[in-house]
Amino acid sequence: MKVPYVDNDPREGELSSPSDDDVRRMVRGGVQAWQPRRGPDFSDLLLRIGAGPSPWVLYTAASAALVVILLAAFLVGSYYQIGALAPQSIPANIH
Repeated sequence: MKVPYVDNDPREGELSSPSDDDVRRMVRGGVQAWQPRRGPDFSDLLLRIGAGPSPWVLYTAASAALVVILLAAFLVGSYYQIGALAPQSIPANIH
């Protein structure tokens, strides 16, 4: 793996990229030196929650919820024969 390498004091005639072993050593050193912060970052979490979802996500979710509510109301109303969904009686004057 060859990556561009810039030294602070380049020397004439040397290779401009480190060897694979040097790259491995640099990456391993960086990974091993990394320490996670203790505990959750509540200030960042509160900022992200405060920002809220984007409008298109909000409108899409609200539209889907409205469709589910209307469909459930239609099914419940037709099952219990409520309102205009009930069978209509036809007045008949049979003598």
